[in-house]
Amino acid sequence: MRVALIGSADFGKAALEAFLDRGDEVVAVFCPPDNPKSSKPEVLKEAAITKGLKPLQFASLKGPEASQAMIDCNADICVMAYVLQFVPQELVKIPKHGTIQYHPSLLPKYRGPSAINWAIALGEETTGLTIFRPSDGLDEGAVILQKEVAIGPDDTLGKIYFDHLFPIGIKALLEAADLVVAGKHQEVIQNESHANYEGWFDINAAQIHWASHIGQTYNQIRACNPAPGAWTKFGEQKVQIYDCHKHVVATFGAVKGKPGEVTQITLDSFFVACHGGQIEVLKAKGATSKVSGAELAKELNIQVGQFFVL
Repeated sequence: MRVALIGSADFGKAALEAFLDRGDEVVAVFCPPDNPKSSKPEVLKEAAITKGLKPLQFASLKGPEASQAMIDCNADICVMAYVLQFVPQELVKIPKHGTIQYHPSLLPKYRGPSAINWAIALGEETTGLTIFRPSDGLDEGAVILQKEVAIGPDDTLGKIYFDHLFPIGIKALLEAADLVVAGKHQEVIQNESHANYEGWFDINAAQIHWASHIGQTYNQIRACNPAPGAWTKFGEQKVQIYDCHKHVVATFGAVKGKPGEVTQITLDSFFVACHGGQIEVLKAKGATSKVSGAELAKELNIQVGQFFVL
């Protein structure tokens, strides 16, 4: 199979290696231009060079140069794996069997760039991935293949992505490419009555409001771990919270503290009250690096009875 790949980052690299490892011929690798503000090279670019391939780095994929490059490579299929650039229909239709794309949700639910974050933050118990035909509408094309993944009550963004959606997604791209090239696939139009779109789970979405219910706060922290990192403030100091436990209260008599109040400091952690219980902070970041909750409490001189900003 002659494969053209459009992608970036570790997922794009893994897709490149997976197709090459099983003997497919990767005839073109499209990846973003180098970021002048970053000292780190683009991962997919470096992987392509290592494999003896010349990466194609167009500032835009909408121009005639990108289309001509796709024509020249004579690909059987194009695979989109973690794509940050807009890819026009003129380009995706050039390969003999068109183009397929990966998205980390069960489309049409959670269209958009932060699908996993939002699913966890909103307390979903199931997510998954979709391989679909890219259209000019973001994540709106016909579905070819889907895989379901359970979200455990304590699963973080990192666990769901790196342990499940990443490796299963690579295998699903290979499976879908085989089906499409063999003409054995089906294309199912997305049901718009089930559709929703969210934007980036950004720094504003990651801000902790201690007056919220403990379930909301806990899900938010899980959804931001490891990135962008749920955050709060202790005085003027920004604090990012990563690993934590939730401790739910069942009776009025068991309530400790008011929302945002530090109620306990242990050898490993500290506890913050919110409606419905307490969040035990196990790992956090203050002014410097990630440390244990207890180490952060010592670093910032956090005392029982003091408050994080609501």
